[in-house]
Amino acid sequence: MARPKKAPAKRGRKPAAQKAEAPALPKAVVAANKAVEKAAKAVAAQQTKVEAAEKKAAAAKTKASAAKATAAAKRAATSANAKVKAEKAKLQTVKAALRAANTALKVAEIEAKAEAAAAASKEAVAAYEAQLATKADAELAKAVADFEKKWRKARAKADATKVKARAKKEAAKAKTAAKKLKAKAAAAEKAAQPKAKPGRPAKAKTAAAKDGAPKRRGRPPKAAAAAPAKDAAPKRRGRPPKAAAAPAKDAAPKRRGRPAKAAAAAPAKDAAPKRRGRPPKAAAAAPAKDAAPKRRGRPPKAAK
Repeated sequence: MARPKKAPAKRGRKPAAQKAEAPALPKAVVAANKAVEKAAKAVAAQQTKVEAAEKKAAAAKTKASAAKATAAAKRAATSANAKVKAEKAKLQTVKAALRAANTALKVAEIEAKAEAAAAASKEAVAAYEAQLATKADAELAKAVADFEKKWRKARAKADATKVKARAKKEAAKAKTAAKKLKAKAAAAEKAAQPKAKPGRPAKAKTAAAKDGAPKRRGRPPKAAAAAPAKDAAPKRRGRPPKAAAAPAKDAAPKRRGRPAKAAAAAPAKDAAPKRRGRPPKAAAAAPAKDAAPKRRGRPPKAAK
């Protein structure tokens, strides 16, 4: 298979690269440049006038210095010299204006540079602000993603705990419901069975009952008591009587109530009759004849 031919390249000059447009100068700088150019033109024109005046003054001086010079030639030379001085004075004024214009141009350029620097700083601040905003957006997205991850993890854990508790609750509920249904089923099964006769079921007859007398309902009769003795007294209901004690021959008949006090001993013949109350004090010894009478109060101190 033949290869496709390439399109022939166009020959000729390459287009010239477009020059970057110079930034527009501030109005103050443009005005200062115009003033400088005007002052420079004025200086050049005044310089031409000064040179022309100097040529005329030189020619007039040559005529005035001649041997046959007239008074008019001398006056013309003086006027030419004055003209030169006047033009030179004008030239100094124009040059001073040019210097002032150059100074104004420098000031304008400096101010323009300061304004450009301020604008550049503002642009740098704006660019930095935009950079920070972009960075903040990126960091915010990352933080939101991290927070979402942590939140989802914690939420999943909490949901798992809730699901486990709910499952336990539902299992208990299902167990209770199954128990109730089982009880209902047992009750239904019991109700479906044939009903028995009301009352206590009959007991199975024992072998002894078959041969003996027919069984009597109620409490069984008491066993027959042994035949009472012939000489025994008839049985009396209540507390049995006490055994009779054998009375003493010489004893007095028993008296009911408090027993009598024992008889006191017979008083002596010479004893004084008994006096009720506190017994009298013992009689004090008879005082001596020479003893001083007893004094009441504190006893006197012993003599030294």
